[in-house]
Amino acid sequence: MDQFAAMRAFVKVVETDGFSEAARQMQMAVSSVTRQVNALEEMLNTQLLNRSTRSVTLTAQGRKYYDKAVRILQDVEEANLCVMEQDIPRGLLKVNIPVAFGRLHIAPIVNDFLIQYPEVTLDLRLSDGLSNLVEEELDIVIRIGNLDRSGANLILHKIASYTRLVCGSSTYFQQHGKPKHPDDLVHHNCLLFTYFMGYDIWRFKRDTEFCEVKVSGSLISNNSEVLRQVCLDGTGLILMPTWLIGEDIRKGSLQAVLSDFQVYPQISVDMGIYALYLPNRRNSLRVKTFIDFLIKQFGNPPYWEETTL
Repeated sequence: MDQFAAMRAFVKVVETDGFSEAARQMQMAVSSVTRQVNALEEMLNTQLLNRSTRSVTLTAQGRKYYDKAVRILQDVEEANLCVMEQDIPRGLLKVNIPVAFGRLHIAPIVNDFLIQYPEVTLDLRLSDGLSNLVEEELDIVIRIGNLDRSGANLILHKIASYTRLVCGSSTYFQQHGKPKHPDDLVHHNCLLFTYFMGYDIWRFKRDTEFCEVKVSGSLISNNSEVLRQVCLDGTGLILMPTWLIGEDIRKGSLQAVLSDFQVYPQISVDMGIYALYLPNRRNSLRVKTFIDFLIKQFGNPPYWEETTL
């Protein structure tokens, strides 16, 4: 029995909640995965999994073994990466990126990265949903704003900052005027982004002044680019990050208002864009190179802030 292969099969079964999905992701027959896990249990003389027709769960001993096995496999992979890459980044790099940010700020620089690092194959996955780095075998996840830091085993590396602005088109302001204070927003058509809970509460801070405004409008959407386009068309106001609307403000297509206030969509706010990766990727030259490349390309402050500072 190849114990490392059996451990990988066992860990994958646990992470995917079943033998069938584990086999699919590992590109193996279900019978092969089952055989490896059974052999591991026989070697240990311990039942690691409770099996039923509907679910697979860990036994008490299985939980102990799983936690140790994950760390061992991560250490093995980290050791392999140290030797494989040496001084040149090479191999497959899997990165998950939010859709709008990826389209606007990653897609335009992908070719430059591939030219500079020809031995790296980039697997870019654009998704706004939560990603599991282990289950999806991702090297890096790019995420924006407040992050769930409950996964203590993840390393966070800040790659850029941004601010949020309330803005509208000249057409809208000609018809409805500009708000002078956040309280004026109750009289405006505010286009709402449902990504956050409490999306209809816009929060503002200026020096020691803090105010919350309950806003409303004719459009609610979970897609920021839809809201941006409707705002450009003159229908209402949006509260959006500079990485999305910075270029529109530079061109004059949108105008920022209430810019003497800091604008927050939530009470707890982190205006950061982060690269997240597992500890076993800490010494991966591919990971480090890609993160450093993004930081250099975005700049400090990032280029989308240049027209708003």
